Amino acid sequence: MLKKRIRIKNKYIEIPLIQGGMGIGISRCRLAGAVAKEGGMGVLSTAQIGYDAPDFKRHPEETNLEVLPVQIRKARELSGGNGMIGVNIMAVTQLYGDYVRTACEAGVDAIITGAGLPTDLPKYAAGYDVAIAPIVSTEKSAKVILKFWDKRYQRTADFLVIEGPQAGGHLGFSPEELAQVEQIDYDGEIKRILGVKEIYEEKYQVKIPVFVAGGIFSKEDVRHALSLGADGVQAASRFVATEECDASDAFKYAYIFADEEDIAIIKSPVGMPGRAVKNKFIEKVQNAPGGVKGCYNCLKACNPATAEYCISQALINAVEGNLDEGLIFCGLRTGEIREISTVRQVVEELLEC
Repeated sequence: MLKKRIRIKNKYIEIPLIQGGMGIGISRCRLAGAVAKEGGMGVLSTAQIGYDAPDFKRHPEETNLEVLPVQIRKARELSGGNGMIGVNIMAVTQLYGDYVRTACEAGVDAIITGAGLPTDLPKYAAGYDVAIAPIVSTEKSAKVILKFWDKRYQRTADFLVIEGPQAGGHLGFSPEELAQVEQIDYDGEIKRILGVKEIYEEKYQVKIPVFVAGGIFSKEDVRHALSLGADGVQAASRFVATEECDASDAFKYAYIFADEEDIAIIKSPVGMPGRAVKNKFIEKVQNAPGGVKGCYNCLKACNPATAEYCISQALINAVEGNLDEGLIFCGLRTGEIREISTVRQVVEELLEC
């Protein structure tokens, strides 16, 4: 198995692999802890992380902020002290700063942020020994974020995640681009982003490790990412159909039974396109959207008065196994998954020498 020790701020991972944060409830302590135990970075998604707690429906945000430190601690325990534990916090989260500070106070090793521009992440993480990283999809977004952090906070990213158009969930590309995903020269985009981060490596005299995400399914994908100049990869969908994944068995089997033609681009209430498994829920939303009957007040970009559905409730339904009423986010190549495996098996397959 490929061993490549990578320093991220003041800590190390022993293998060049980050497990992508998947919400709601897909990547919590069991999955994140198992990946870290193998020497990588296990990542919890903070999106409605307390969805199954008794008081969640009455006090969702307070419950999430109470559950987050517990999940971080449990993931650390399951890791056996190996690897790193990170959290993925969407920049469009209503209480973004509170989530960042809560994770920092709980001793998380890294914070990864996408779904928007995390311009104020350095402010909220200031004073803590935590590595911070934006998820970027284009050279332009990398330039904007790194320039802003440089000018406003006199610092740069501790690592970068470059997420390509084959990724799952919310995507940083237009629907038109995603309709022609195979025609996108994303290798060129990755190299341009690497060129941007090199400017700040030189200025701050630091190494900024880069992890390529989106469509990472095989050892060949890993080798290709490394050949472009990346330090490692981030994989998400491959970890869903594992024994350790925190999702229901029904959710996992939705991945196993999905074929290539079952993967679709959908419209999210937050105004971004997303990739998901076609099911009765998507068909119903497309033909007769039901609107939002109750609001968790979770995302800045969501207007419950005009939203076609509540994305939080749809994702909660899915993770609990109510698939006919649920949104099943997934990566483009989910159709290649055909069995339940273990985290160790996935890691060994991806990093086979």
